[in-house]
Amino acid sequence: MSNLCVEGDEHMFRIAICDDERQFRKRIHDILIEYMNENDILYEIDEFESGKDFISLGINLAKYDIVFLDVNMDELDGMETAQKIRKVSNDVFIVFVTAFITCAHQGYSVGAIRYILKNNVNFPELIFECMDAISLNMNYVAQKKKFNFNEGTKIVALERLLYIESRLHKLEFYIMEDKLKKYSIYGKLDELEKELQGNDFIRIHQSYLVNMKHIEKVSRYEALLNNGIKLEIPKARYKFVEETFVSYKGEL
Repeated sequence: MSNLCVEGDEHMFRIAICDDERQFRKRIHDILIEYMNENDILYEIDEFESGKDFISLGINLAKYDIVFLDVNMDELDGMETAQKIRKVSNDVFIVFVTAFITCAHQGYSVGAIRYILKNNVNFPELIFECMDAISLNMNYVAQKKKFNFNEGTKIVALERLLYIESRLHKLEFYIMEDKLKKYSIYGKLDELEKELQGNDFIRIHQSYLVNMKHIEKVSRYEALLNNGIKLEIPKARYKFVEETFVSYKGEL
């Protein structure tokens, strides 16, 4: 279920509510709409009945700015869901909403911004306060870079940049927004590789600069991204790519 309020402005809150109890999804949904309307914020709110449903989005879950997660869900609980979210994105704000306080301390391990009790008499006020805190943080948490694309100037959160492909004299950027989108710019991949050094990008091929955050695995001379795209790795570069990727995964 989705609730959308868009007026042609790119700046908006994309929020997911993940709870197996329909009445609580609706309650959070209604409070969020009230908050957005009071603060004149554009929004898109989607509901998910389970952690498994949300995680099944794969790389597409990175489009959300915020996810409200119930801790106690069947099959895949909120903490496990949060851990899987962090394998895809560190930028998503995680808010645990639950009937139990017993595992609040675990929220720190996945960087949860709040842990809100469902039965708290001040539940709406706590949601509002949480949204205020997120609003203050959103503009400077993510590593961002401005690019003058042929399609127009755009500020890109580097975590949402899957990879860059060099084609002739043009660089094509594949960026996760509401869906995977492509932007282009004239330039050299060598220069961009230097600019993005230290931001988890790896040159797997003369034509590909890839965000290791979005590599699912490296095998058989190719990199499999977590949205199913496969990119070739030359034999001469394969050992370096494999060792770098294994080291990177081990440090996460």
